[in-house]
Amino acid sequence: MTKKNTSMDIQNLKAFLLVAESGSFSNAAKKLHLTQPAVSKRIAQLEEQLNVNLFDRIGRTVNTTEAGQALLPHARAVQLELQAAQQSVRDLSGEVRGRLRLATSHHIGLHRLPPLLSFFSKAFPAVKLDIDFMDSEQAYELTLQGEVELAVVTLAPSSVSNIVARPIWLDPLDFMVQQGTELTRKKTLGLKTLSEHPAILPGLNTYTGQIVKRLFERHNLPMQTAITTNYLETIRMMASVGLGWTVLPRSMRDPSLATLPVRDAHIERTLGAVHHEGRTLSRAAQAFIEALESLASNAAG
Repeated sequence: MTKKNTSMDIQNLKAFLLVAESGSFSNAAKKLHLTQPAVSKRIAQLEEQLNVNLFDRIGRTVNTTEAGQALLPHARAVQLELQAAQQSVRDLSGEVRGRLRLATSHHIGLHRLPPLLSFFSKAFPAVKLDIDFMDSEQAYELTLQGEVELAVVTLAPSSVSNIVARPIWLDPLDFMVQQGTELTRKKTLGLKTLSEHPAILPGLNTYTGQIVKRLFERHNLPMQTAITTNYLETIRMMASVGLGWTVLPRSMRDPSLATLPVRDAHIERTLGAVHHEGRTLSRAAQAFIEALESLASNAAG
């Protein structure tokens, strides 16, 4: 009986997490392959056990109460511990195998990962890679929630609680503009001159956008941000047709763009792998990280 009740509590916590993170009983029901009343029953059982209300239901809006917010980190910790226990048992014997859920940015997926994915799929054919493409900031959030095991992304400019970040590549950033424009005729220029011209940049909520924003803030200069988008390939296209200057990874410059010699403006970002500090990485994830570090080291050498 005790074992059955413990199992029920775990399922109730899982339902609670999904409702809290999606803000919807129906979405949680879809992910659990249950009916909405079944999910509501699990939440009711948990609320009865704890003798608190975990959600406020106002119309179609579902919000966690103060008690629900207090429970969230503990429920996530329980989920991570269970995943770690299951993974430890699976990894005791046999070849590296199983499912590896990986998140990565579109830019890294296009420009950094192809050689690694080719190598990894041949070296570890029993591993099923499940790759989701998203913004680096979203990948961090899903890693914190335990939704993905590993993310290969632009690292946050400052450390993030509960996240282990492994730097893999330094990615120099350059100021660029369409070939032949007024700015390209200057042998040297400063940030003040750039601040007087329209810019096309990643959203300032992104890690790359924050790096550029902080640079101008340190010099007490505004930016004329004409267009923002999180897709670097789109930014390159718009800069190449003359809609403004931009900041892009050095590796993305093509013949349509000129690099601007901006004084005192050396900037770069770091790309790498992140995972939750409370998660025991599977052998597949460990092998992926080792392959990342090995290929990056060989390329640098």
